[in-house]
Amino acid sequence: MKQTADFPTARGPQLLATLSKHFGHKIDVEMQDDHAQLHFEMGDATIETTPEGLRLTADAAGEDDLQQLRDVLESHLLRFAFREDPQPLNWSAPAS
Repeated sequence: MKQTADFPTARGPQLLATLSKHFGHKIDVEMQDDHAQLHFEMGDATIETTPEGLRLTADAAGEDDLQQLRDVLESHLLRFAFREDPQPLNWSAPAS
């Protein structure tokens, strides 16, 4: 199961670096210039920069794992982006 969410921000590269560094202390993170792969116990995630901000992708085997993965990604992103008065993310199935 896979879902994506977009987060509008002018600070995409900085937030990507902050999230990658934070999660890298606990899990395996593969960081590139414009994206990062995060390998959690419940599934995998990708965070990538876009012209509008960040795109998060959560990929897990089941609904419960997907929900947990989304919650972890979203809570950390919203905490690190607190200066931007962030709104909850709108998760959906990725476009084909």
